[in-house]
Order: sequence, then C-alpha cells, then structure tokens
Amino acid sequence: MPPTVYVIRHGQGEHNVNEVHHLRDPLLTETGKAQCKKLQEGHLTCDLGYEATITKSEAPNLIAQAAPLYDLKNLDMTLVDETWNSKKGIYAPTLKAVRERAATMRNWIYNRPEKHIALVTHGAFLHYFTEDWTAYEKSRGTVYLNCEYRKLEFTEDSNGHEPHLRECGSMLEKQDRPIGLDAHVIHEIEEVERASM
Repeated sequence: MPPTVYVIRHGQGEHNVNEVHHLRDPLLTETGKAQCKKLQEGHLTCDLGYEATITKSEAPNLIAQAAPLYDLKNLDMTLVDETWNSKKGIYAPTLKAVRERAATMRNWIYNRPEKHIALVTHGAFLHYFTEDWTAYEKSRGTVYLNCEYRKLEFTEDSNGHEPHLRECGSMLEKQDRPIGLDAHVIHEIEEVERASM
C-alpha cells in the first residue's frame, strides 16, 4: 500500500517578505522559524529517515538553516542528487523539467515502504506535484500559505509507473494549470541568476 503524503509549503523565508525573489538560498525569517516549530510540535510525523517528530525537506539548505532545531545526524544526504542545483536537465527552469521532477517525485514516493511521508517544498512546485491548480493565486505564485500542510493519498488508479494524488477530504475537482502561468517564474529564476554573478 502506498504511503500517505503530507505536503508542506516551507516556512516564511526572506524571499517571501516584500517579494524579494532575487535572493539566492534565502534564510527563514523569525516568523518562518516559529511556523516550523509550531508545525513540528503539533501536527506531523514521518517515517523517512528521521525521528518521528522531524519532517523531511527536499532542499538541503533548508535543513542547514534549521540545524539548531534538528539533530542533523539523522539526515540522509545520499538521497540528494549532486546536480540538484545545476539548473540543467531535470533541474532546468522549464515547464517540461518541472513536470518531470514532479512526476519523478510522485513515482519515488509511491514506491516507498514507509506509511507516512512529509515533503517540504515551495508552494509553486506543490501544484505540479499534486497536479492540482484549484484556487491558485497568481499574485502569490501558489494557493499554499507558508507552513501550510495538506494530507494526500494516491488515487485508486495509481500504479508504480504513473501515480497520482488527491487531497484527503477534498470534494473539489482538480483544476488544470492555467495557460501561460510560468512566465513570471522564469523571470524570477533569471533575476536570481543575474544577482549571483
């Protein structure tokens, strides 16, 4: 039986304050740290490589920023591809690559033996991961709030090669990605690249 998935938008980062998207690897704000602490204390457990009270992040820099809160000895970095920050291949800032990353992540999680897995990521990526754009807010780039979590399950028609998710308890029908949506995301990535040169 595939695991239950808890998707979480990261806590408030410096890039979320005043729309400062050109920052490379922004830190969590004090508000973001408090959001993470509250989530950790009251809501989630996961089975993938951590003590039951520690959540999983897809980005190593978010883990490093949270070091005072967590015991990093429990962090298995062998799951992080060395080229994850290359902006090439599956990591390129293109619609095709983002969709491929999301499908690869769904497939990997579907085939995991754990019963519960928590995935912390960016709100925009969560729409690709869930294949759901319901109530999407273009002005914020996502419908997810900082540190918001949702419980998902794999659909009955999912299999080990093509798994799909649905939100537990939601009666809303999934909505497709709005046409022309990604132009602002590509612009933000270009800003970050220029600022780092």
